[in-house]
Amino acid sequence: DQFGGAAINHTEGRAVMHMALRGQAADGYDVAGHAVMPGVLEVRGRMLEFVDQVHQAHDLGRVTDVVNIGIGGSDLGPAMACKALRRFHKGPRTHFVSNVDGAHIEAVLEGLDPATTYVVVVSKTFTTQETMANAAIAKAWLEAGGATLSEQLVAVSTNLEATQAFGVLPAQTFGFENWVGGRYSMWGPVGLCIAVAVGRSNFELFLEGAREVDTHVRHTALRDNVPVMLALLGHWNQNVMGWRSHAVIPYAEDLSRLPAYLQQGIMESNGKSVDREGNAVDYQTGNLIWGEPGTNSQHAFFQLIHQGTKLIPAHFIGFKTPLHGKQDPHDKLMANFFAQTEALMKGKSEEVVRSEGVEESLVPFKVFTGNKPTTTLLIEKLTPASLGKLVAMYEHKIFVEGILWNIYSYD
Repeated sequence: DQFGGAAINHTEGRAVMHMALRGQAADGYDVAGHAVMPGVLEVRGRMLEFVDQVHQAHDLGRVTDVVNIGIGGSDLGPAMACKALRRFHKGPRTHFVSNVDGAHIEAVLEGLDPATTYVVVVSKTFTTQETMANAAIAKAWLEAGGATLSEQLVAVSTNLEATQAFGVLPAQTFGFENWVGGRYSMWGPVGLCIAVAVGRSNFELFLEGAREVDTHVRHTALRDNVPVMLALLGHWNQNVMGWRSHAVIPYAEDLSRLPAYLQQGIMESNGKSVDREGNAVDYQTGNLIWGEPGTNSQHAFFQLIHQGTKLIPAHFIGFKTPLHGKQDPHDKLMANFFAQTEALMKGKSEEVVRSEGVEESLVPFKVFTGNKPTTTLLIEKLTPASLGKLVAMYEHKIFVEGILWNIYSYD
């Protein structure tokens, strides 16, 4: 039903077709009998032509920075991806403003030159309170600095009347349909700053990686279907074993924003207490998602995971080959990556502790019970394609959990 364009978001009467944003014409996606790929590809083509123009202007020294102003799904995904793909940046520097606290936009704009800064305002309705408050500040900053607003203001929105009133030209306005939920939207115009950061070809690889997962989900038997297996584990952990929390630990500094991105994706999608019939559920739905990069997290909260009273399943995400080329620190990082999951699995018994010559009175304090569940995701390299696969995998996991729990994940 989802891939077929049915209105599976029943409470809002909408289809859920963010997969089309990373699709190709051959995928043939349609919503309510209307083919959507021609429109998606037209907007994508326009957006990537604009990205090429920005890169040309950057090469000429006319644009040095691009500031993305949005919140929630208009910020978390693009900010996460731009940081994750840091080593693939080839255009202007990208910055993100989300919080209505004036300290946020002040911290981003100070040090930037309004004459060489583009501002991208991301709000589907162009009415989001925090976004429009920050957009007004940024526009005034551009005007005071002598910027050319018609060139330097960009909008991602479907409210053309409001964007034009704000001073954004239609040619620099990019929209998307209501069958794309905000927290699943970075594959299209909301991901404009990702494309600006990494360039056309890398952005297309990002989309293609996610599309490969869409194909896997559609055509792979359930027992071999990775998002389905992860969703079943999530259901088992919560509703059979009673473990309410879930940690995401990327052993990659560049993925440090992934846990925050997944917090929104998982907790906003499946944080529901009524089922599809409107009845109160008597089981657990969306769980608590949190995490930080390893090895920092080992020196922050792993004591609780190893020896605390709460059992916390975790995803460990690692990469076989570093992009920074420094093999020795990467070997140390991955030694920690494997050692932590092994220790969580095996623990350390009283007998082992005593065999290490520990004083008897200290033995209870050195014991780890083990049998703590983890899932290890080992990926070749952190590239645009592999990041696309990773994020799409989690998106489909969210969907399958929503089906298992009989809730609406997309409203």
